[in-house]
Amino acid sequence: MFVSGFSFVRNAVKLDYPVVEAIQSVLPLVDEFVMVVGNSDDNTLELIQSIGDSKIRIVHSVWDDSLRQGGRVLAEETNKALAAINPQADWAIYIQGDECIHEKYHPVIIQAMQDYKDEQQVEGLLFKYLHFYGSFDFVADSRNWYRNEIRIVKNLPGVKSYKDAQGFRINNRKLRVKALDAYVYHYGWVRHPKFQMAKQLEANKFWHDDQWINERFNANEQFDYSIIDSLAHFKETHPVVMQERINKMNWTFDTDPTKKKLGFKKALLYRIEKLTGWRVGEYKNYTKV
Repeated sequence: MFVSGFSFVRNAVKLDYPVVEAIQSVLPLVDEFVMVVGNSDDNTLELIQSIGDSKIRIVHSVWDDSLRQGGRVLAEETNKALAAINPQADWAIYIQGDECIHEKYHPVIIQAMQDYKDEQQVEGLLFKYLHFYGSFDFVADSRNWYRNEIRIVKNLPGVKSYKDAQGFRINNRKLRVKALDAYVYHYGWVRHPKFQMAKQLEANKFWHDDQWINERFNANEQFDYSIIDSLAHFKETHPVVMQERINKMNWTFDTDPTKKKLGFKKALLYRIEKLTGWRVGEYKNYTKV
């Protein structure tokens, strides 16, 4: 069984992406890792090179900054990385620059790839998600945050990144997937407030024009983490590769997760979900088999 990893990044230093940790969290699972490094305004290329692992193969890319609708450029960069993996790969593991997979899930992932490698009806593997917010001690748990996503796909003709690199489809239909009892840890909302504001300004360029961004964000301000509807305490461990970053956390965010900022309808739906596990009207970009 041959497994490729793939991802993309640009301006990881300037925007404080934990991309090194992201790559390191999946390196034990793969035989190669293709990293598409975009034209950056910082030392992103040197950062990736500093990992110093022979599995990593860097592909250089120039982003199409004219694509400012629906996050399309993110899917394009994802597809560049996927297209560059070894043609003989059985599976391809996708990790974004602010995600990590805890090492405790590695055995489950390896076993699933072995079990379903030759099952034609299985085209991908579905992960659960934890979205950390404000600090490494809290996770966002309202309906605004997606609960599942495809992060491993078979190396099949027609598999492409979907919309804003949300997930994958094959020949424009949903992939058939097996759900894993494993989580992706998403750290996109855990960085110093000044870096979080910079990230918001940069990220929104892929969805909106300058006027829309300037009306909603002030580059001279820090991001206000208090504007969140629902949080829960995280009481488990983080991936080992994240520990050094966690130890260096240089800002304070504290809140009372028992205090929710939900209207009546959202509060009712939140309670139904917590009691039953059912998220009413949940969007699913996959078909479970």
